[in-house]
Amino acid sequence: MRAVDTNLLVRLVTRDEPKQALAAEAFVARGAWISHLVLIEAVWVLSTVYGLDHRELVMAVEMLLQHERLTIQNAETVSAALEHYRQKPKPGFSDCLILEVARKAGHLPLGTFDRDLSRLEGTERLP
Repeated sequence: MRAVDTNLLVRLVTRDEPKQALAAEAFVARGAWISHLVLIEAVWVLSTVYGLDHRELVMAVEMLLQHERLTIQNAETVSAALEHYRQKPKPGFSDCLILEVARKAGHLPLGTFDRDLSRLEGTERLP
């Protein structure tokens, strides 16, 4: 299966460059894979550059998870991270995904100095 990079994924979500959005759609029409790293970068770009708020970011990730032609790396892990993020946006989506990847790998607790992240089950806040 082919893979997508961050800017292609951002074009699918934002559709701000019509020509590139059409090219992105054509590329994924035969199926495409999204890595965790690309997803994290895309969420960062959507938040920082495009100014999407928490609700809009949740909707964007949900749209990608439900897309019939896209396969997200360990989609169940991404769904679990999205659920944390939906309930507690403060740690940020990337932190939620880091926690869920560690959980899936069986490597908990996740050590952190981050106060917001440490409020999630499976973390250990260091002094």
